Amino acid sequence: RPDAPFTFVHDGVESAVRQAKAAGNGNVGVSGPNIAQQCLNAGLLDEVRIDLVPVLFGRGIRYFENITNPAARLSQRLVVKGEGVTHLVYTVTYDH
Repeated sequence: RPDAPFTFVHDGVESAVRQAKAAGNGNVGVSGPNIAQQCLNAGLLDEVRIDLVPVLFGRGIRYFENITNPAARLSQRLVVKGEGVTHLVYTVTYDH
């Protein structure tokens, strides 16, 4: 539908981020470890936010397991301890 509030992108994460930036104010949020890993590997993230909750699901995707970009560096910017959750914010830079 032309009036749908989303767009399906079939030609890669780089294209999806580029289209999202063009459609809005230039800021793009991604969700989930698979997409975040693709963006880190492509050098597209400048910040990572994680809300850490101590719940064991038994399975899942490890957030940083498939990072293949050796230039990606995380610098811890903020830690906020809450009740039952810890909020972590990292700045991402890329060594070139």
